[in-house]
Amino acid sequence: MMETLPTQQNNTQSQLTPFADVQSFESAQRMAKALATSDLVPKQFSGNLGNTLLALEMSNRLNMPVFSVMQNLYVIHGKPSFSASFMIALVNASKRFDTPLLFEYNEERTSCYAYAMQGENKIKGSTVTMQMAQQEGWLSKNGSKWKTMPELMLMYRAGTFFARAYVPDLLMGMKSQEEVLDIEAEVVDDSSSSDLDDMILPPVED
Repeated sequence: MMETLPTQQNNTQSQLTPFADVQSFESAQRMAKALATSDLVPKQFSGNLGNTLLALEMSNRLNMPVFSVMQNLYVIHGKPSFSASFMIALVNASKRFDTPLLFEYNEERTSCYAYAMQGENKIKGSTVTMQMAQQEGWLSKNGSKWKTMPELMLMYRAGTFFARAYVPDLLMGMKSQEEVLDIEAEVVDDSSSSDLDDMILPPVED
């Protein structure tokens, strides 16, 4: 399912900053309580006021709708992480480049890098290869999508590398869900669906 995020807004006066002062915190608690009682929010926020407050804070920092943040925020090994597709969407929504992220594969479709144009300059991210995936042990993980969806995983990892290199402030130091699952073998709490079919598919160039 294709998904896009609204463009980030420069005017943040209407954004709620939960931890700015006592009044803001009280307002945020009321909003978080309403969100946490909804059947539409992911499991890690349902009935969890603390997690929902943190989602509101992230929404404020990113200038993104809170529901978009909640739908793309995963708790793995007790740590929050964004989906790789959401990181790519953050880059595109930031409008910091003249084009959205594009992806270029080699002829064998075994390597990929992300890039964006800034005027006539091609801003390139690091190249990700299947050899790298093999050497890093990503292919050997139980249920690894690298075995069944290698081209998609190359795209997601290349987009993550680009975002970390050129817009680290948008990531707030967090890893992608896919990176955490590749690095760590045991998932403590991945209460949202990990199906890649529902993630954002950005433009690709051969």
